[in-house]
Amino acid sequence: MNRVPGDAENAHSSSVESCPSLRDVHSINPAQLMARIESYEGREKKGISDVRRTFCLFVTFDLLFITLLWIIELNVKGGIETTLEKEVLHYDYSSSYFDIFLLAVFRFKVLILAYAMCRLRHWWAIAFTTAVTSAFLLAKVIISQLFSQGAFGYVLPIISFILAWIETWFLDFKVLPQEAEEENRFLIAQDASERAALLHPGVLSDGQFYSPPESVAGN
Repeated sequence: MNRVPGDAENAHSSSVESCPSLRDVHSINPAQLMARIESYEGREKKGISDVRRTFCLFVTFDLLFITLLWIIELNVKGGIETTLEKEVLHYDYSSSYFDIFLLAVFRFKVLILAYAMCRLRHWWAIAFTTAVTSAFLLAKVIISQLFSQGAFGYVLPIISFILAWIETWFLDFKVLPQEAEEENRFLIAQDASERAALLHPGVLSDGQFYSPPESVAGN
């Protein structure tokens, strides 16, 4: 006989426990929610996030650093003009570093186009550039005669390989997870602000509070 009230009480307590978000909304400050939403929208209006901008700067550094090393290599071999003509106009796969420079240009164009201009939120572009870079450098090291040309035979391929994989790590473990986390926070804050607006539709104005006129004594 006492089972029905007990079940009703348990159902009531479970329904109350299943709605913690409603109690949490009462404790949320709407001003703080609006500030978070406005800050996120401000970052979206800037174009790209700070962490993505850092990634694009690192991609640019990759191109400039490989270019600098290639120019140094041209000077070491006996002058820029003579070596440039030999490596570019009379290109030889087994002895030229010009293809490593073109590989850096290839990475720069693909990654900037995908993650800066198109604002891609997937890893396929960086996976493609890293796979092409790794395969080309491994083949060049095995087939070519770079190791017989001094220190630059080791430096340029190794630096190019390392930079490509650092870009992959930075995008996969920093850029994409952080942007996804910020987007989730924005959606949660927006949802909470909408709930708070429904529970607190507006602030009562002074005109809604009034006192009745004073009555004459004896009436």
